[in-house]
Amino acid sequence: MLTMLGLRRRFDLPLAKDPSSRFLVWITALMVYLATLSLCGAMVVSDLARRWDSGLAGGLTVQIAPLAGNGAAPLNERVEAALTVLRSTPGIRSAGALSPDETGRLLEPWLGPGAADPLLPMPRLIDVVTDGPVDTASLAERLKSAAPGATLDDHAVWLADLRSFARALEGAALAVVLLIGSAGVMSVVFAVRAGLAIHRNLVELLHLMGATDRYVSRQFEAHVTGLALRGGTVGLVLALATLGGVMHAADRLQAGLLPDVGLQPWQWGVLVLVPLAAALLATATARWTVLRTLESLP
Repeated sequence: MLTMLGLRRRFDLPLAKDPSSRFLVWITALMVYLATLSLCGAMVVSDLARRWDSGLAGGLTVQIAPLAGNGAAPLNERVEAALTVLRSTPGIRSAGALSPDETGRLLEPWLGPGAADPLLPMPRLIDVVTDGPVDTASLAERLKSAAPGATLDDHAVWLADLRSFARALEGAALAVVLLIGSAGVMSVVFAVRAGLAIHRNLVELLHLMGATDRYVSRQFEAHVTGLALRGGTVGLVLALATLGGVMHAADRLQAGLLPDVGLQPWQWGVLVLVPLAAALLATATARWTVLRTLESLP
């Protein structure tokens, strides 16, 4: 296995002494570090979008604000009136009012323990689940008429914007990964061409001794693969340490301020494979560069 990866291969060309060797190790480490973080970000955003979509799709929220003034109906009466309208509306499967304690618990991460204080004027929330199309414009008007101070929040409206935003973030993260891969390819091309230029006389000598272009290519492939694996391992370790620090800091924040940003085991496995993917890409690039360059030599 070590021989296949080029870590114990005997080189006929002194490639390890090339100045580009150290450059390629560190540039690969940096690229794997950035690619791992970008890929992790894309997976986290995708998971959050899917979680929000499954949890909020097909739902509405009605908010009934407390009204000041002697002519205003009591808040509980307006809540009951809104529930009557909602339960008689086609397309609505269920509607239930949250108690003041439940509302306080939802707001506690932002307002603190005093969110459930009965002296604090808090709106009443009604959670609505739909099982069909609902005319939200007409429903909003009927709610305002039956329960003054009532507002209707259609999750589908801002959920569509959330999906678009999540797709944009995923696309940006994947574009960063592609750019990093392109930069890695150009780095390998530069390093291999520099090595061929430095050792041109030795390459010609190997040809005179009967070595084929494919034999010379394998020399560079093994050398580049070893460098890419070393640099990729360093980049992966740094990336995992960064992700561990970020997740530890997120866990220490008060519950509810941030969504769960943990990764599934298979997602960690994908991140661990990033250095291997970088090494395979570097190997393929080295092979193509050497063969293409040697074909063009007189």
